[in-house]
Amino acid sequence: MSISDGSASEFPSLLKAARTTKTSLWNDSADPVELARSIEFGAVGATCNPVIALAAIKGNLATWKPRLQEIANANPTASESAIGWLAVELLSIEAAKLLEPAFDRTGGRDGRLSIQTDPRLHRNALALVEQAEYFSRLARNIIVKIPATKVGISAIEEATFRGVSVNVTVSFTVSQALAAAEAIERGLNRRKNAGIEEREFGSVVTIMGGRLDDWLKFCVTRDRVLIDPGYLEWAGVATLKKVHHLFVDRGYRSRVLSAAFRNYMQWSELIGGDLVVSPPFDWQVRINENRIPAENRIDIPVDDDIIRVLSEKVPEFRRAYEVDGLSIEEFDSFGATRRTLRQFLEADAELDALVRDLLVPPAN
Repeated sequence: MSISDGSASEFPSLLKAARTTKTSLWNDSADPVELARSIEFGAVGATCNPVIALAAIKGNLATWKPRLQEIANANPTASESAIGWLAVELLSIEAAKLLEPAFDRTGGRDGRLSIQTDPRLHRNALALVEQAEYFSRLARNIIVKIPATKVGISAIEEATFRGVSVNVTVSFTVSQALAAAEAIERGLNRRKNAGIEEREFGSVVTIMGGRLDDWLKFCVTRDRVLIDPGYLEWAGVATLKKVHHLFVDRGYRSRVLSAAFRNYMQWSELIGGDLVVSPPFDWQVRINENRIPAENRIDIPVDDDIIRVLSEKVPEFRRAYEVDGLSIEEFDSFGATRRTLRQFLEADAELDALVRDLLVPPAN
């Protein structure tokens, strides 16, 4: 097999980490072909969001055009948006089946397929909760993404109380992660107080480390700040490490999930932690190709000088890294939050347009 094939048997970086540490690998796509190969690398979960779903559908239009037409024919009064989301549901249900063995093997801690709530509902907590409940019934191993916004934090608690396994998304900072973990704890405690039988939820709190790095790189350019560019590659890693250790110290029942990869350290520096790493499939192949060592590095701190310089020269890093860096009222206005929500909304609109072109093709 060629190097580009990324065989787990030849290049066991990911598989070694999965087999020898507590760190779980999830695939950052619900594409069934990619997910099946990622499972060979040791993956025990997968995630989906509007950007990922759109990429999966556009990347295989030969398959999805007739499927979208079938959905449209079966739902003659459905809007373009509804048809697109029915396709996302179908994609998620099929991917969830591939993960059922891991779900059974881990008692529900892993083997989860994440499906994201519609970003257009981000201002309505009740709508987020109700959609999360609906999605959670699509398959027994579904976990539902809810954003770490001011509205989202209350939705996370209520959805947890109602029995939804939650994957917190649109989250970049220590303060967002702690608020989300506390919301999950409140939801679980409400269930216990109501006499509802306890079970494994497998809930995770995502830190989109690469998107935090992207925001900080934008800020230093905007503000004309000169800094060692390599330091900016460590911001997401430092935040992820700090959040993981805080979760362990505080005994939260949710785990940290590393997403939005921009460098391999967002995998390698977290190995050994009882957490989840979710690289896109191509990152997995490259990690294996380059034989990145699968060593326990979660307890090795980021260099103090990097943290000091970032804290002194990049105020937005301080807001992301400090425990009280953001109030809950500031979650929505944080730059990485705004940029990510806009991208998710734009992906929704692009999926609508794709369906529209299928149903009402341009006149020649």
